[in-house]
Amino acid sequence: MPTYTFQNLLDIMAKMRGEGGCPWDREQTLESLKQYLIEECYEVIDAIDSGRADKHADELGDLLLQVVFQAQIRREQGLFAFEEVVDRICKKLIRRHPHVFGNTQVSGSPEVLKNWEAIKAQEKKDAADGALSDAAPSLVGDMPRHLPALHKAHHLQKRLARVGFDWNKVHDVVAKIDEELAEVKQALAAGDAEQINEELGDLLFAVVNLSRFQGLNAEEVLQRAVDKFAKRVQAVEQRVRLSGRELAQCNLAELDAHWNAVKAAESTLSVKR
Repeated sequence: MPTYTFQNLLDIMAKMRGEGGCPWDREQTLESLKQYLIEECYEVIDAIDSGRADKHADELGDLLLQVVFQAQIRREQGLFAFEEVVDRICKKLIRRHPHVFGNTQVSGSPEVLKNWEAIKAQEKKDAADGALSDAAPSLVGDMPRHLPALHKAHHLQKRLARVGFDWNKVHDVVAKIDEELAEVKQALAAGDAEQINEELGDLLFAVVNLSRFQGLNAEEVLQRAVDKFAKRVQAVEQRVRLSGRELAQCNLAELDAHWNAVKAAESTLSVKR
């Protein structure tokens, strides 16, 4: 059975930040904590991928600590306390789920997401209170600046898809990739560095669209490819070291031969399974 409660966590954080508490914790600011918040989010994802429930529980605790830490700093500033954080998210969830807490009827998840975006847009319009313009807020105006680019592209495309601004067939998405690849080749032939930069960005954006259209997340797809590549590099390193050498001592042809051998071994193992 758990020994401590959520209130204990709030009390522990207040004591660590208080007079006579931990010097390191007392020195932290919202700015200094940003890096830890990002790190803890990724560690939660790693824990999920590990399949270990105990590790997942530990990492969720570390992530929760970051939320409590920031709320304590705001309490000290007299701006808000953790209780307001809880109150706000509860009100938001109830407001954005009228099909659960109200009388709205929905046919399925697509309609839920469409309603969610409409409610968010109305919230932003109400918050603006007609200060500068009566125009409706942009669907993409509040994208977090620090989201990884692939992740940001994926979510931007998803938002537009919810209002019908999307491809109809996967063939059209692939055709767009072919078009963007052709433009990259033209930029390379012209030797225009700025154009190459722009066209490569367009190509990546189009590939993210294909990933999303197939129900995949480009960030996760690329991470899987990176992990596979790293695993093969380690296998190549092992083969080279068994011969008494290091990678830097091999020429490209030798490394290619080792690489192809590693891929062949993977294929053989896959067939046996």
